Amino acid sequence: MLFHVRMDVHLPHDMDPDVRAETVAREKDYSQRLQRSGKWPHLWRIVGEYSNISVFDVESTDELHELLSSLPLFPYMTIKVTPLATHPSKV
Repeated sequence: MLFHVRMDVHLPHDMDPDVRAETVAREKDYSQRLQRSGKWPHLWRIVGEYSNISVFDVESTDELHELLSSLPLFPYMTIKVTPLATHPSKV
């Protein structure tokens, strides 16, 4: 199942810089493992924002929820998920 996911990150301005750096490093490691596994085949930065557009390829909505809620930055994100279907004009 394919899902288009928009993630907007809202880190607190008063967040301890060391906590921020450690959380961002854990996020990068986790997201790269998901990319290498094929579960997160597309990741695109939105210009000028601390946001991204991603495509996830997972077996179920439950799996997607588990992957997203395990992101280290999840507590600081607004996430919008859109399920995708094959377009009838796709070759």
